Amino acid sequence: MVAGGVITSSGRDEYKTLPNNTNKTWVKDKGLRRLNIGIGLMFASAAANGFDGSLMNGLLTLPEFTKNMGNVNSSILGLIIAGISLGGMPSFIPASYFADYFGRKKCVGLGSFIMVCAAVIQSATHGPWAFFATRIMMGVGLGFAQTAAPPLTTEIAHPRHRGAVTASFQAIWHWGSIVSASVIIGTLYVYNSWSWRAPCLIQALFPGLQLLGLAIVPESPRWLISKGRTDEALKVLAKYHANGDVDDRLVQFEFNEIRETIEMDKLLANRSGWKYFISTAGARRRLAICILVGFMIQWAGNGIVSYYLAPILRTVGITDPTEQAGINLALTVWNAICATGGALAAEKYGRRPLWMISTVLMLIFFSIVTALSAVFAEKNIKAAGSAVVAFLFLFFGSYDIAYTPLSIAYPVEILPFYVRAKGLSLNLTVVFATGFFNQYVNPIALDAIAWKFYFVYIGCLLSFIFIIYFLFPETKGRTLEEIATVFDGADAGTELYISDEKKEIEHIA
Repeated sequence: MVAGGVITSSGRDEYKTLPNNTNKTWVKDKGLRRLNIGIGLMFASAAANGFDGSLMNGLLTLPEFTKNMGNVNSSILGLIIAGISLGGMPSFIPASYFADYFGRKKCVGLGSFIMVCAAVIQSATHGPWAFFATRIMMGVGLGFAQTAAPPLTTEIAHPRHRGAVTASFQAIWHWGSIVSASVIIGTLYVYNSWSWRAPCLIQALFPGLQLLGLAIVPESPRWLISKGRTDEALKVLAKYHANGDVDDRLVQFEFNEIRETIEMDKLLANRSGWKYFISTAGARRRLAICILVGFMIQWAGNGIVSYYLAPILRTVGITDPTEQAGINLALTVWNAICATGGALAAEKYGRRPLWMISTVLMLIFFSIVTALSAVFAEKNIKAAGSAVVAFLFLFFGSYDIAYTPLSIAYPVEILPFYVRAKGLSLNLTVVFATGFFNQYVNPIALDAIAWKFYFVYIGCLLSFIFIIYFLFPETKGRTLEEIATVFDGADAGTELYISDEKKEIEHIA
């Protein structure tokens, strides 16, 4: 069960043996079909984030956008690109309190509404600073939506689908990126300001879809129970997990497990606030993982390519805007395919193996990119520049199989309910803080030392291998409530308060 100090076994999977009033094929089941369509629409906040990542890459290739920005230096350009991070950073933690007090759905709704407004205003701006202000506004909206949407989807998903749903959330990032890259290619031949205004306006698409999804999905039953609304929670579980059968054994198992865990957390008051994160060794480990994952997904080398693909392509001799836009679109499609594969593999093969394989492959391919960039810079060999593009695809494919699907899924599933929104908000704050620094520093560093800057990321990737090996446990096959035993051992609080009712359900099954 324990290898190298890391628990690697999967969970008991009791829910798989319990009778359940649903069709095994979810598309043939009315309740699951409605639930999963709604969950899919909740993924739109990740798609909105992906749209922005590709949007800035594309806008930098448009002459009309460059004209609108004026003669700004690399430092100001970095600040504008990082505006969404600057807006998101201070919003995540307040959003976590909002989500815990008012509910997951209202938090998502507020964030989505702000993003729609920001997109409309941004499409009408003039000059760099007005554009920068709307990016900050977009970041605030994204902060609220991203804080609540992943916990909501994880907490309402059917137990059979929870692992895939949780891992798929961030994988949708790239589908938003594909839409953005496609729109940019379509506006390359629009020779007025609408070449960049139209893509900015289309940013409202994904938060708009998320607002639509809120009309379909229920509130988190865990949140309802935490507010004493147990009858509503049971009805939600019955409606969406058993087609209305309140006495369904799986529904009863879920309901009792959630209720007992939350009741126990109420008795242990230190679990409901920030001091929880330093209360036990397991809690401190969770805190370290949340912070480190936030740093890792921005400093694995991906950030320098995600937001600065056009300048990188110019350094290896690819200067035609149409060619740059085509590479950007091809890369986003490749990313989407690999991230989707990684999301499915995480539930089949486990989280820990994917983290390790992904990091080792990235280290290999990024080292090759660095070497080829050096050859092109020193000897101007065109074949080396073309090879850089090929290895960038391999690098991103390696990143996508773990870092994209698990960047949200892993922190969400290791956190207990009462600190799930707070822990995720902390993780996302680190993501945006390191992303802001990354995005602001990258253009300055690229201007100053070009390809030599890549050595910083090689050093980061080396350190990540050791961090994953010694700190990241396996969580595959466990319910959200069972994962406590991975961090706190067999004596985790949830194991000490199992009711006779739950034991009876398990015995019958």
